[in-house]
Amino acid sequence: MGIFDFFKKSLQKTKAGFLGKAFSILKNGNLDKEKIEEIRELLLLADVGIPTSDYIIEKLKNSKEKDPLETLKSVLLELLGRDESVKLSAIPPTVYTLVGVNGSGKTTTAGKLAFRFKKSGKRIVLGAGDTFRAAAIEQLKEWGKRVDVPVIAHQMGADPGAVAYDTVSHAIAENLDIAIVDTAGRLHTKDNLMRELEKVHKVIKKLKPDQPEEVLLVLDSTIGQNAIQQARIFDKSTGVTGIVLTKLDGTAKGGMIFSIKRELGIPVKLIGIGEGIEDLKDFNASDFVDELLQ
Repeated sequence: MGIFDFFKKSLQKTKAGFLGKAFSILKNGNLDKEKIEEIRELLLLADVGIPTSDYIIEKLKNSKEKDPLETLKSVLLELLGRDESVKLSAIPPTVYTLVGVNGSGKTTTAGKLAFRFKKSGKRIVLGAGDTFRAAAIEQLKEWGKRVDVPVIAHQMGADPGAVAYDTVSHAIAENLDIAIVDTAGRLHTKDNLMRELEKVHKVIKKLKPDQPEEVLLVLDSTIGQNAIQQARIFDKSTGVTGIVLTKLDGTAKGGMIFSIKRELGIPVKLIGIGEGIEDLKDFNASDFVDELLQ
């Protein structure tokens, strides 16, 4: 199944909740004040957020384009910016860390990311850096078996920095291509936990000063605009390079995706659109907007 088909399947709730209704309004051509307000309300209901909704409305009001749908499409594409893939280091191993709050889908994303790279012929190690939950360690070990890649794990309660150190050391010693380090889910409001996350990244830099190549913030798309505040704080502590947006198939509030890039300058690089092992996909802005506006 191609990415466009995945979007078609997974965006039904967002489409029905917001853009399907906006489409009906815009296809009739002229936009009066009442229609503009109705579209603004739909944007807010879809969790696009006030600043970005106002920006879209201003563009619609001031556009000289005869077709309002074309204006909306161009504005949405502008907000999403150019597509950016997950980067690989010129000199392996490439190190990725996955950060985010509890329940966002970090450990599952780590396993699916390992699967993607394994399919492309890369040699990978997974690091079970979520040492606060025995279930997270066991879950990552299961992913290791499923994907057939090694997992570096310590006992529950161990130092997450030590796990990260051993994971990257293993990747270097074995000449592996990629090390993926899972981290504990933490409330972005807990300073001590955020400092611990900073320590994990400092440990990695002791082994490879140019790493991690990517700090991927895993966000649950069903939480809507709350994701923006989460991203701000994680970015301040860890320097987030990209966002993995999970559970996009389970929400009518997918409009928050348009706010992330505009307000934070952080690209959405991957999206989770299902439970399957292959349901982690590169984000493609053009396909995404085309499907929403069909």
